[in-house]
Amino acid sequence: MSSREPLQNQLKTFRQARGWSQDELARRAGVSRTEVSAIEIRRLVPSVATALALAAALECRVDDVFALAKAESPTEEWAWTPSQDPCRFWRAEIGGRHILYPAESGSVGVVAHDGILVRGKIQPQSTNNVGETLVIASCDPAVGLLVRELAATSPVRLLVLKRSSSEALRLLAAGLVHLAGVHLASTEQSGGNGAIIRERLGTGYRLLKMARWEEGLAVAPGSGITSVKGAVDSRSSKQQWVGREVGSGARQCLDEILDGRPAPKKLARDHAGVAEAIRCGWADVGVCLRLSAEEAGLEFLSVRHETYDICYRAEFEPDPRFQALLTVTRSPSFRKLLGELPGYEVAHTGELESI
Repeated sequence: MSSREPLQNQLKTFRQARGWSQDELARRAGVSRTEVSAIEIRRLVPSVATALALAAALECRVDDVFALAKAESPTEEWAWTPSQDPCRFWRAEIGGRHILYPAESGSVGVVAHDGILVRGKIQPQSTNNVGETLVIASCDPAVGLLVRELAATSPVRLLVLKRSSSEALRLLAAGLVHLAGVHLASTEQSGGNGAIIRERLGTGYRLLKMARWEEGLAVAPGSGITSVKGAVDSRSSKQQWVGREVGSGARQCLDEILDGRPAPKKLARDHAGVAEAIRCGWADVGVCLRLSAEEAGLEFLSVRHETYDICYRAEFEPDPRFQALLTVTRSPSFRKLLGELPGYEVAHTGELESI
């Protein structure tokens, strides 16, 4: 063992992502707990044999865990140009790039920023590790459960960008997010989301199964609408509809319902936005998930069941951030919470599919 060479390692992050103690990792790798501890706090550089044993125990490559320290830090780049200055921002590492994201509101409330852009100059204000941050683009209203479970069981921070399925896939293909939430296929559609992703992005991706959920019409109480057909027929009356943007799963469902009729001009940003528009009286009917409709106290008319999956690049799978996510999604506590939500089924949650 040598302690002279500069070495960066993510041993602790990989270990915690699997929920192991130092004793457990030491036992699996055939080394001492003292060695594991010393390596994690960077007081000791492992020998080649020890590094190989640790990587084998963690089921990853040696260079996933250990790397020579670099003299220069990666250049930071904006995911997209900030719309204002000053601007709060988050940062994350994706494929060796350090990406800055203008902070935005989301379903998990206000998330602490990592810095502020002031007069064109970046002012870091936190010590958050970019290598322990995950970024997901998703419209799932229940994504906050995932955020909280990850934070409670690992050092991983999950940042959520509210985006439609198509926009989420675009960001994933551009290397601007780690994960893309997708619900573009009904449960009856051959090949499911995987077939759609293969057509749009090609191969080299994987799907993490999350839920089978129910999508349909949210209707204002007392509207007199009691069926999907009745809702469509009422479009010629004074009923006001709210829609979603082209490329979203909800828009696909809406187009299916309208069957060639013009889509509404009023658009909401996500499922919760559709429900809120109806709850506040700005609209009478619109497409969203059963969860969003019931939480807003609205009536719900089921249209179809969809599969909701999380898409990611296959090469990202050994990363400890993904392993922490996988551990959470497969945990009984998370599956129980998710399965208790209105319209969510979790029989296949945590399963993986190659594309």
